[in-house]
Amino acid sequence: MTSSRPFPVPLSVLDRSLVREGEHPGQALRETVRFAQQAEELGFLRFWVSEHHAVPGIAGSAPTVLAAAVASATSRIRVGTGGVMLPNHQPLVVAEQFGVLESLFPGRIDMGLGRSVGFTDGIRKALRVGKDAADGFSAQISELLDYFEGTGPVHARPAEGLRVPPFVLAVGSGATVAAEHGLPLVIGASRDERRTREAVETYRTSFRPRASTAPSAVSRPDAAPATAPYVVVAVNAAAAATREEAELLQLPEAWSTALSRTRGTFAPLVAPENVPVGAMSAKERAAFDEARLSQLRGTEDEVVEELASLVARTGADEVLLTLNTYDPGDRLRSYRRLAEAAGLTQRLPEPSTTR
Repeated sequence: MTSSRPFPVPLSVLDRSLVREGEHPGQALRETVRFAQQAEELGFLRFWVSEHHAVPGIAGSAPTVLAAAVASATSRIRVGTGGVMLPNHQPLVVAEQFGVLESLFPGRIDMGLGRSVGFTDGIRKALRVGKDAADGFSAQISELLDYFEGTGPVHARPAEGLRVPPFVLAVGSGATVAAEHGLPLVIGASRDERRTREAVETYRTSFRPRASTAPSAVSRPDAAPATAPYVVVAVNAAAAATREEAELLQLPEAWSTALSRTRGTFAPLVAPENVPVGAMSAKERAAFDEARLSQLRGTEDEVVEELASLVARTGADEVLLTLNTYDPGDRLRSYRRLAEAAGLTQRLPEPSTTR
């Protein structure tokens, strides 16, 4: 039975706008906006969207545009990116985009930043970036933050003087960059938890607070602090009536992940019963099993207990939950179970999941 005990840290949501087999990408984007409304009703702190380019199974290619749609469809939940891949963009343009978002939705916008570049040579060429573009990530962050501080080479309007909390995704040297700039860190729960804990510890011990001249009047108390280390651990988690049912929810994404690692293409999600569990090649099976190692699953009480234990072991200040199911209704029910078990919301009647 769900305990509804208060969870020790805030819980947030990351949605990657994954496409289902036979579905137009536009439907996945509309599902993301609807899901954000549901996440707000359930009491989650933040709702973030991601950036991927030319990937058949992922519709979220323009995160700031999608964040604007999400923010306009909600009223309380913080909205952000997990993240904007800074090497793909000019820092001035990114500052302007987040300045517009913060101006339209004051006190609700988060700026999650990553260092990944395009997945293939063709995509990188189309984006006008090379493989080494990520090497300048730290300098790009400095330039981006300078625009908000009013110390950049030009004036970024309307970003200048606004307070938009930045977060750094721990991809590659991301943890080191976050510490150097005194910014919050977002790190995935690795299947090798020792590596995750070591990265977090290095980040905390190397953290250097960033001096800021920007006004804090528009900053909200639920935004991550800029003067102390702040760690957000991202976790793929599914909850259902039984562990076996929860396991089915995660099969489609694990299979698409396996395909991306063995065939170079992240395919749209298929129904759980269409995942060829017993007919994979040895290479596919290894990638599939590896994708599942970092996933948490079980009843809501089991998953919340595991998440609380993870928080205790890593010292996380926040948990960013992600789950991509074939049926959006299954995803909503999973998040609803976790929200109730974590004490975010009271038990309510199940809503309609008609698409």
